Amino acid sequence: MLFMHEVHEVKGTKEDEFEAAFREGWMPMLAKGDDARLLWYTIHAHGSGVAYNVVTVTAIRDARAWERLVYRVQKGDLQSWMRDVDELRYDVTGKLQMPLVWSPLQDVDFRSVPVDGAVHEPTLYMEDTMWPYDGKLIDYIEACGAVYSKSLGHKSPFIAIEAASQPAFGSQQRDEVTLMQRVHKLDHLGRLLSTDIPPELRARGSWMYDALAVRDQWESKLLRTSGWSPLF
Repeated sequence: MLFMHEVHEVKGTKEDEFEAAFREGWMPMLAKGDDARLLWYTIHAHGSGVAYNVVTVTAIRDARAWERLVYRVQKGDLQSWMRDVDELRYDVTGKLQMPLVWSPLQDVDFRSVPVDGAVHEPTLYMEDTMWPYDGKLIDYIEACGAVYSKSLGHKSPFIAIEAASQPAFGSQQRDEVTLMQRVHKLDHLGRLLSTDIPPELRARGSWMYDALAVRDQWESKLLRTSGWSPLF
């Protein structure tokens, strides 16, 4: 299973048209076949990052399915859709990802992914992207799975990892890990943003301290799902 992660720099006046293009175009057009499905359509939460940035994640069954999708975009039934969408955004940055060995999301049953655009309450995700030190990628992946992910596994977590991935070999920057984490407790998020991390959570033996042995650079984004995003 591959995941196509895209960051779209949308033109402000075209925000609604862009969203409609994915809801009424990309999502149902992918659903006509068995190669790919749109999973997440998310927007940078206001006040948390760059304006009018949209992050989408599309699941692709395998490498052959990705090749067929590429040809649909380049010279098939998705070519005109892509041309029209390009008029609604300034740029798009994409990367092809694979799930980490311990990621909760490994395979996707396409039959279970909604494609009807049903309306629901939006939810909030914290997307963390880490860049381990040179030569420390495997060490970070193992530590993150054995320590960090386990620390979130109690009955009532503040956030929960729903997907963990890294760029597919040869497709993008190699030393990178991305976590898609659903926020379950908004009040905890408020405290995280408004107060410093307690000293005991940054002391030797804590994840915040020990993980510095393998990385000290990462970026967090707060992403709000659209009211129709297939996964939320």
